[in-house]
Amino acid sequence: MRKRKVAIVVTSRASYARIKSAIRAIHQRMDLDLQLVVGASALLEKYGSSVDMMERDGFAVAARVYMVLEGENPVTMAKTTGIGVMELATIFDNLKPDIVLSVADRHETIATAIAATYNNIPLAHVQGGEISGSIDEKVRHAVTKFANFHFVANEKARERVIRMGEDPESVFVTGCPSVDLACEVVSSNNRIGPDLFRQYGGLGPAIDIDKPFLIVMQHSVTTQYQEARQQICVTLNAIAELKIPSIWFWPNVDAGSDGVSKGIRMFREENHIPFIHFFKNMAPEDFLSLLHKSSCIVGNSSVAIREASYLGAPAVNIGGRQQGRDRGPNVIDVDHEQGQIQEAVKNQVAHGPYPKSELYGSGEAGPRIADILGRIELRVEKRLHHR
Repeated sequence: MRKRKVAIVVTSRASYARIKSAIRAIHQRMDLDLQLVVGASALLEKYGSSVDMMERDGFAVAARVYMVLEGENPVTMAKTTGIGVMELATIFDNLKPDIVLSVADRHETIATAIAATYNNIPLAHVQGGEISGSIDEKVRHAVTKFANFHFVANEKARERVIRMGEDPESVFVTGCPSVDLACEVVSSNNRIGPDLFRQYGGLGPAIDIDKPFLIVMQHSVTTQYQEARQQICVTLNAIAELKIPSIWFWPNVDAGSDGVSKGIRMFREENHIPFIHFFKNMAPEDFLSLLHKSSCIVGNSSVAIREASYLGAPAVNIGGRQQGRDRGPNVIDVDHEQGQIQEAVKNQVAHGPYPKSELYGSGEAGPRIADILGRIELRVEKRLHHR
């Protein structure tokens, strides 16, 4: 019996963490043939070269897509999407997958969806039906309409996808694959050690992670990209004044990320901050182990909403990038205002860990996705579904 070819497109450090457990489960099945396509910032050293991690994890890369146009503004995001459509269309024509799996809500995700759809290849989408701020929600919902199959995190997401007119039989509640990794961290008591500073390098002095520390991860908001530098400076000032040891991660490649990066560089040059260490990237399991050990995560990354809820890690979410996303009790929302950020961080550090929430899954999403991919009847046409 011929193996079913499953192409998975990974375009950033975040999308690798979001789909790694499904990649692993597909790779292990005898009836599925994994075609791993890696592109965009996942190939770039500037953003931590996630492709190297994938290969170290034992996954062969079937194709690489160089598609990022420098500039970090709305025009370059749109052009990067266009380049992605052209390059991925050729790759899919060469690989001839039976189904393509697209992850989450980034602009590269919609490029994947367009290229697969116009090649008449069935499309599956992970993490549809969720609400968030910025342009990400529009991209996510657009990809839902391209997709033939939907692997959603929870019942609320399933209901939203069905209300968008999708066939209920094509919508599967699997949980989020990234929660699988968080579950593994908890069950194995996988606590990262102080050698992470030697292993991953970065900038700034090593901090003692056996004492209270923060994780900071703040990205630009694409609809507010001109304010990105001002917004990151507010957070920098808040953390610097608190003087709590912090591990800070570099932003994603989005419109405005250049402003975030410049803001961080200028602040480092103009201020003495021996209690902050900056990283580009690290293996998903190591990052989640670090998050599990932290006193609080600060910024606007969805990891503070999703994986942190399962880990019970206190989170301070800044601004509107995650507006409307379903939350566990671990999150405090604040504006881009220094006093609010500082007060919320103090409260979360004092609070300590929260009870585990399974809002985004219970740790079995990857195998569930692989099982469904192995047994579903593939089709391009969608059944008409009137509501």
